[in-house]
Amino acid sequence: MKKYRIAIIGRSGKGDYGHGLDKVWKEVPQAEIVAVADETPAGLKAAGKRLGVKALYGDYRKMLAAERPDIVSVAPRWLDCHRDMVLACAEHGASIFLEKPMCRTLAEADAMVHACEEKHIKLAIAHQTRYSPKIKIIQELITAGKIGRLLELRGRGKEDRRGGGEDLWVLGTHIFDLIRIFGGEARSCFAKVTRAGRPVGPADVKEGNEGIGPLAGDEIEASFEMEGGATAFFSSHRGLAARPSRFGLTLFGSKGLIKLHTGYLPEVYILEDPSWSPGRTGSKWKPVSSKGIAKPEPLKDTGLHGGNLAIATDLIAAIEEDRQPHGSVYQARSATEMIAAVFESHRLGAPARLPLKNRENPLLSLPAQARG
Repeated sequence: MKKYRIAIIGRSGKGDYGHGLDKVWKEVPQAEIVAVADETPAGLKAAGKRLGVKALYGDYRKMLAAERPDIVSVAPRWLDCHRDMVLACAEHGASIFLEKPMCRTLAEADAMVHACEEKHIKLAIAHQTRYSPKIKIIQELITAGKIGRLLELRGRGKEDRRGGGEDLWVLGTHIFDLIRIFGGEARSCFAKVTRAGRPVGPADVKEGNEGIGPLAGDEIEASFEMEGGATAFFSSHRGLAARPSRFGLTLFGSKGLIKLHTGYLPEVYILEDPSWSPGRTGSKWKPVSSKGIAKPEPLKDTGLHGGNLAIATDLIAAIEEDRQPHGSVYQARSATEMIAAVFESHRLGAPARLPLKNRENPLLSLPAQARG
């Protein structure tokens, strides 16, 4: 069994180590963590102790050149560093486990795809729900006609203090990845982005949190024409979070509904009711496990860690089998394109066709008179 040399790039105070993209490798038998890079001395020292690693670097480029790792976890949550870190990893021939969201613009995404193709390396994005064993069950239920013809896919963000544009970037990437699993590719997007009830304009564009870049809007309403024939929706309104959270995706079919939240073992429920109205018909929501409808869940829910472990394991398998990871660089770019399409449609005041011609941040070229 080949041992893969793993390096970790963190960034304490500016995205840190993401959602455990460093620690996961300690549980992968084929992996050996050989080095850590972090520009913050205190964070670097703590990471070395946490991971049991002595090769510590303040500059990730020096680490890549000296250690020649097989795989690198690009772990920081902040987006302003993702493109440069991924390109540096690719230049040194290292495959990548990348924290979500992918990057700040489609131009950056294109550069990352090109680098992976040119150097023949693999990139896996941290969309943990894609790797859930429940996804296969949902697909089987749809194929079996349990909810009939798929008509709509409705996703929502967390709608907390980040609601609107930030929610779209940070968490919408998960929802759009799920939408694409069940609905296929997006063909067009029609959206509006508002602040205090009015369409956002150039004066509303500010620098976003977590290195997102130019950002605007506290309310997002977007619809997508999907290649499978269904219509997908995404909405997020700042300050309207629910307990329990609405963050997730609902699949509306001609014979019923499936409600899906996020995580490696997310809550999933099915309503086999063509009226979508259990109060009228007496139908009941039924839980869905990794074994099927109303069956006990045999797997232990370890949160995001279970998803990270599945991603890391699949990335190694993808390298050995010379295939793309299940959540590849292409999947990551497509989810990012749906995010960008929301702002591009708002900029145009009309539907935006995908793939987008505009590969830069659409908010940088909003018309002086905002269109609603």
